Amino acid sequence: MVDYDYKVKCASERQKVEDEFEYEGCKVGRGTYGHVYKARRKNSDGREYALKQIEGTGISMSACREIALLRELKHPNVISLQKVFLSHSDRKVWLLFDYAEHDLWHIIKFHRAAKANKKPVNVPRNFVKSLLYQILDGIHYLHANWVLHRDLKPANILVMGEGPERGRVKIADMGFARLFNAPLKPLADLDPVVVTFWYRAPELLLGARHYTKAIDIWAIGCIFAELLTSEPIFHCRQEDIKTSNPYHHDQLDRIFNVMGFPQDKDWEDIKKMPEHPTLMKDFKKSSYVNCTLTKYMEKHKVHPDSKAFRLLQKLLTMDPTKRITSEQAMQDAYFMEDPSPCPDVFEGLPIPYPKREFITDDEPTNDNEKSDNASKATGGNDQSSSHGQPPAKRVRVMQPNTNNGTMVSNEYQRNVHGMPGNQGQQHSYSSTQSTQGTNSTVYGQTRF
Repeated sequence: MVDYDYKVKCASERQKVEDEFEYEGCKVGRGTYGHVYKARRKNSDGREYALKQIEGTGISMSACREIALLRELKHPNVISLQKVFLSHSDRKVWLLFDYAEHDLWHIIKFHRAAKANKKPVNVPRNFVKSLLYQILDGIHYLHANWVLHRDLKPANILVMGEGPERGRVKIADMGFARLFNAPLKPLADLDPVVVTFWYRAPELLLGARHYTKAIDIWAIGCIFAELLTSEPIFHCRQEDIKTSNPYHHDQLDRIFNVMGFPQDKDWEDIKKMPEHPTLMKDFKKSSYVNCTLTKYMEKHKVHPDSKAFRLLQKLLTMDPTKRITSEQAMQDAYFMEDPSPCPDVFEGLPIPYPKREFITDDEPTNDNEKSDNASKATGGNDQSSSHGQPPAKRVRVMQPNTNNGTMVSNEYQRNVHGMPGNQGQQHSYSSTQSTQGTNSTVYGQTRF
């Protein structure tokens, strides 16, 4: 039994969120996970933080996993957990993160609205390429350390606003992440349904028991297509059903309408999928003979001969054993051609996206409100399909950059700094090396 005096001493020394931070009236999101606040330290260090208060009394298994993983993971493109606060009086748990002003869900939504209103948005020519490269870099780090994210979607890809990490991508929401190096049982037994609906790989929809890191790659392919077109590529109108059965007819139908029905020669192991008999009973191959990714992307002005399209094909390969890896994707010809990926995705240009708005507890909590205001500052989100996002279901060594002492990943130095046309020149993750002004284009109207 713990000594009473020792407990009192620990309680008196324990730091309290309300003593350390100003956050009242600065709520930027709420959902099933709890609430997220934009916060500043009371000692005014000038930095902005995201305080995620986990709902309920005590701490859930999902939060435990997220905390345990984030305490070990350190990479420029993975959200950084700064501190955990435990409030014993009301049994609340607070997670402190760096604050991200933007996320891909809001960015894509902004461009979709601009396109509908025929209002061009000026962004750097390599905006999409820089976003994709940094996503791949972060996922490669996770996969190299035997971590599956399992819930990649635009809402969980953050982009830092003004500040020392301006324009840097951060992968967030590790609540569904799992170590896969030595599972005691198949992950499918632990979590039959993972990955938010529209970003769920076909092998998951067909009930694969031993899925791999290829499920994250498929989700990245979906995000890449959405960045290129401003539309979710596998948008399924039916709501996600609350069931442990991974098979879903309408979502598979949407994939086949874009990709075509998978041929046995292209995916030999499809016959081994648990739901293959159901698939053959529910679908007719002849219904999808004229459906191809080429036709879909051409409708959105993405040329089939472009390097962007060829990389997209590799990311959205139906057979998971043939799907490209994150490391292979980072070395793809798409990233070798000019313009090269940039550590500041905005490249020093003015950021066109509005900042997050504060919300109040007396605002309505319908799906539209959740979509507009749910915080992705720390990856927690409740998104509505009516706004283009499906309903949520709920170590590599770093080495210092010798130019300025910042930490830069080995892959970033090898694949960006050493790219053809760069002559091996060094750039840090700081925005101070950004190109100004002329290297811009209109998002959604570039011919890739």
